[in-house]
Amino acid sequence: MAATGASGAWDWDVSADKLHTDARFAELYGLDPEAAIAGLPTSAFFQAIHPDDRARIRIAVAGVLAGAELFSKEFRVATPDESILWMHARGQCHRDEHDEIIGFSGVLVDVTERKRTEERLRIAQTAGGVGTFEYIDGFATAMVSEEFCRLLGLHPASSLPIQTINGVVKPGQSQLIPDPRSGAIPDELEAIFQIVRNDDGADRWIARRGEILPERGGYRLVGVIYDVTAAKEQEAELRELNDTLETRVEHELAIRRQAEDALRQAQKMEAVGQLTGGIAHDFNNLLMAISSSLSLLKKRIPDDPQLHRMIENALQGTQRGAALTQRMLAFARRQDLKPEPVDIAALVDGMRVLLEHTLGPAWTLQLEFPDDLPAVVADANQLEMAILNLSVNARDAMADGGKICIAAEQENVLDDRIPDLAPGRYLKVSVIDSGSGMDIATLERATEPFFTTKGIGKGTGLGLSMIDGLAKQLHGTFTLTSDLGNGTTATLWLPASDEDPVSLAVSSITEVSDRACPLKILAVDDDALILMNTVDLLADLGHDVFEASSGQSALDFLREHPDVELLITDQAMPHMTGTQLAELARENNPDLAIILATGYGELPRDAQAKIVKLGKPFDQDELAKAVTQAMQISRN
Repeated sequence: MAATGASGAWDWDVSADKLHTDARFAELYGLDPEAAIAGLPTSAFFQAIHPDDRARIRIAVAGVLAGAELFSKEFRVATPDESILWMHARGQCHRDEHDEIIGFSGVLVDVTERKRTEERLRIAQTAGGVGTFEYIDGFATAMVSEEFCRLLGLHPASSLPIQTINGVVKPGQSQLIPDPRSGAIPDELEAIFQIVRNDDGADRWIARRGEILPERGGYRLVGVIYDVTAAKEQEAELRELNDTLETRVEHELAIRRQAEDALRQAQKMEAVGQLTGGIAHDFNNLLMAISSSLSLLKKRIPDDPQLHRMIENALQGTQRGAALTQRMLAFARRQDLKPEPVDIAALVDGMRVLLEHTLGPAWTLQLEFPDDLPAVVADANQLEMAILNLSVNARDAMADGGKICIAAEQENVLDDRIPDLAPGRYLKVSVIDSGSGMDIATLERATEPFFTTKGIGKGTGLGLSMIDGLAKQLHGTFTLTSDLGNGTTATLWLPASDEDPVSLAVSSITEVSDRACPLKILAVDDDALILMNTVDLLADLGHDVFEASSGQSALDFLREHPDVELLITDQAMPHMTGTQLAELARENNPDLAIILATGYGELPRDAQAKIVKLGKPFDQDELAKAVTQAMQISRN
């Protein structure tokens, strides 16, 4: 039998006539959890309801289907072990855009203990000794029974003064035996009094019942008293239990609403991330066509300084566009990262001159890095960009200048107090300013994509969302604390490393003159602009280049020309991806050098070894290096 007071959640899909529950609901109802979670017809739940309650619950269900907003009913359930439990089901309706009811969701609470308490209260109210009394108008005493005296803790007597009887009643209440001299003769004699027993000083509750009978121009009071202390205690316990259950129901519903809101927000952010990643990929392709054409055009135009300056400006524009796509990919968590142990103090110290020039003379830079800091697991280049971005944000928050502090400290996270951060050892890298700060509403939206407090044309709204995406891709997180008028602290939480920080490695790739070693290359891309520019860049390097617009046409060409030495292919193509093409191509030519050109961050999981990744957009120098690297790998 489930523990009393337990609660479970339920969702009713009206159109499918199925009720979905959680495991606790299934346990309370005595159902198979897997089946209940997957959803069962409502008839399966009616079967477990006590026969005497089914009709009443069916009427209530019909009422909510007819338009009632809330459902709240108590009923009995027969469990598989033949126990009878009392349940309280409570929920609210969900409507579609046409205001039609499409379902209900809520909680189920076991109220068996409360019902048992109510039964004990009912029994207590009719149990125990009963004392009798009789009072005739005009007398100062009342005739009482021996049990009457015992209940009030008075010495046994056949009659007692009204003043003595009423003296045991606590102040602020009416009289146990109404005194006609007080003018407080009630219309009826049913009431409950709190008394202090005369013999032992104990607090008790006494109930009085009786009637008022007219007699010779006056009246006569006849009635009984009995001890209801146990019932009052049970009543207090019942109130407390009811309050607890009501609080639990509200708490469960609040948690459910929060979970639903969090799910909707997560789905929204996932959709925005997918959209952003897709836009970045397409934008990369456009930048590829523009930048490669400009690079080739620059080589061929006359020696005209003005024309060269215009082309150089256009190339710088493509570089800025490429930086924006990196931010978009960072938000979508698709940029290419190379996590390694990094000395954060050395990294920031190496940036000092750049930071000071970027910030300007009105802003003072302060660095605070303890000597015993461990290395941090990060991509050094991306971490530099994040720190620079946060420093510029700090500068913009202090229009009249001020101090910007970049600090780091180690912290062991032992619990889940930091959202999205698993327990472990971390480095907190913080950028702190004393600027204008943010109010609560702005702080809550600060890391949303495309949200910015800067003026039109002064910010993309991707800076903080990019940093947040970077931190989470490195298995850390990003937090913001701010006080309006008192500054902001932006903190990157990144995993600490037990390894020594790495130095910049010298490339082992030998610089080979590609013009001296022309290759037979097949370029594959479903985008005609990208394909044309890739072919032109390779041809300008002196290679013999062929082209294909799909994976299947590339395979056909490779079968007819087994002397092709290198394949450069796009990854995201319809019908056949670049990695699938590479796998099939190497079945016939295991030594084929392969370059995978992609705008996404990481190589797909199905990518083979010995495939060189070339990120889009790329220039001619990057393409030449990728060709050299791919050929060296294939020959080793």
